[in-house]
Amino acid sequence: MARRGRRLLLKGAAASLLLGLSGVVVGPRGARAKDTLRVVATTSMIADAVRQVGGDWVEVQALMGPGVDPHLYRQTSSDIAAMSRADLVLWHGLRLEAQLASFLERLASRVPVFPLAELVPKAKLISDPNYPGQYDPHVWMDPSLWKYIVGGARDTIFELRPEAKADLDANTQRHLAEIDALEAYARTGLATVPEQARVLVTAHDAFHYFGRAHGYEVLGVQGISTESEAGLKQIEHLVDVLVSRKIGAIFVETSVSDRNVKALIEGAAARGHTVTIGGTLFSDAMGKPGTYEGTYIGMIDHNVTTIIRALGGEAPERGLNDKLTGL
Repeated sequence: MARRGRRLLLKGAAASLLLGLSGVVVGPRGARAKDTLRVVATTSMIADAVRQVGGDWVEVQALMGPGVDPHLYRQTSSDIAAMSRADLVLWHGLRLEAQLASFLERLASRVPVFPLAELVPKAKLISDPNYPGQYDPHVWMDPSLWKYIVGGARDTIFELRPEAKADLDANTQRHLAEIDALEAYARTGLATVPEQARVLVTAHDAFHYFGRAHGYEVLGVQGISTESEAGLKQIEHLVDVLVSRKIGAIFVETSVSDRNVKALIEGAAARGHTVTIGGTLFSDAMGKPGTYEGTYIGMIDHNVTTIIRALGGEAPERGLNDKLTGL
């Protein structure tokens, strides 16, 4: 999409979201033939939002599968071919796909390209302390923010397929209702964890939006981006925290090496304090395609349920929708 077109899309999508997802973005291309829209999404989370909203109007390909770290991902030759042939390319933005950014910016002169997370109002974002002027990209950890991505997906599809309006609106409202139910489940369940235990220690700082939404302290071994290395001082500091505050459970992530988490466990053990792994969380990627955990709702349900049960709260073993199957 040309630069002017991208500005129009951003303006229109943001306006629609401010109207409570009830407005319509007027697409500059007008109506096109009623055929399937070929969409390439960088992350599995973006791909799921497009599928939920687009339904039969879209054919979606996600570049990054389970266990893939988007901070370090570089495009392959097959990725380049897929994106070049696509009707629409959607990426997260906020520097999540740092290694892809320059390619996507060049691609935008030939294919409609749009970063959906850029729709989240800056006032709602968390600043990255290591990079002034930049923001924590992990907005999917707060379902109230993910609604902006869902609305943006609806608006971008509408711009290219205006004849799909009725289906897009119905799908969007259905998915937003699912997200509302997920929020309520998380809020109620996480409040059952004893206050002193509301500390989430993970491999990297992907959970700050989660922590802010639910009043949990979040400590990551690595920074917001997995490009940052965990220093010895940071590991020693976290060991001190684990021992002094008697924190008994920490979490590993599906898309990040557990090397540093194991170092924390060993460091605490050397000082006579036992720390166990409370579970594996989905941070930068969802579960396997075709599984409940391979959807956005399932991903967050898994994380919330795992955290609640590991930290002493009350939650059903199979989660909100009785569908959790484990990793």
